[in-house]
Amino acid sequence: MIFETHAHYDDEAFDDDRDILLSAMQENGIGWIVNVGASLKSTAASISLAEKYPFVYAAAGVHPSETAELNEENFAGLRTQCLHEKVVAVGEIGLDYYWDEPDHEVQKLWFTRQLELARAVRKPVIIHSRDAARDTYDLLTAHHAEEIGGVIHCFSYSAEMAQEYVRMGFYIGVGGVVTFKNGRKLKEVVEAVPVDRILLETDSPYLSPEPNRGRRNSSLNIPYIVQGIAGIKGMSYDEIVYVTEQNARQAYQIGMR
Repeated sequence: MIFETHAHYDDEAFDDDRDILLSAMQENGIGWIVNVGASLKSTAASISLAEKYPFVYAAAGVHPSETAELNEENFAGLRTQCLHEKVVAVGEIGLDYYWDEPDHEVQKLWFTRQLELARAVRKPVIIHSRDAARDTYDLLTAHHAEEIGGVIHCFSYSAEMAQEYVRMGFYIGVGGVVTFKNGRKLKEVVEAVPVDRILLETDSPYLSPEPNRGRRNSSLNIPYIVQGIAGIKGMSYDEIVYVTEQNARQAYQIGMR
C-alpha cells in the first residue's frame, strides 16, 4: 500500500471533512500517513491525529517560518513531544528565505537546535528548504547530518544537489510537482536519484498534482505522483508503490515486513 510521508491534515482546510477523509484512506490504498508538525500548535495536533488513527504517525518540529515562536521553555516542551511513541521524525525544520521574516539568523539558530534535538532523541529529520540551498547544505554538513538521516521534503533544487544529499544518506521527497508541465527540474531529479532514495509525499493540502492542480490536495492524489515517477523510471506502478513503502519504513524506522 501507499506510504504518504508528508501531509498536514491538522490544517484548517480539512476542518469540514477531516475524519471522513482519513477514515476512507485505507480502503483507497493509502496504508500509512505521516502528519508533519510545522509549529508548536500543529505538532500537538499531529500527535493527536496519530493517537486517534492507528495508521497515522506524526513528526514534531517547527517550520523555519514559525521559528520566532521558539524559546528555551517551549523548546523543552518540543523535546518531550519528540519522545512520543508515534513521533517518527523531527520536522519539518530547515530554512526558508522566500520571506524576510523570521530573520535568517533566527532560522539558522533553531534549525541547528532542532538538528541537535533529532540527534539526541535518535530520530530522522524532515528538512524544509526554500531559496536557501547553500545555507541548508552547509549547515547539514557542518552538523554531520549524515549521522542523523532523514528526507529533503518537497525537493526543489538541482539533480546534482539531490545526488549530494543522497550521498549524505538522505531521501528525496517527491510530490505533485513531478506531474506539472513546468516541473522539468524535479523530473530530472527523479531520473538521477536511485529509486530506493525516493519518498512519496503530497504536502496536503498544498501542491495538488495534475489533473487536480489548484485544488485542495490530499493523499488520495498520490497515484498521480506514482504514475509520474513510474514513467520517468521505466518501472510499473506497483513497483514504485512497493519500493517507496520500504523506503519510508526504513527512513522513519518503522518495522519492516
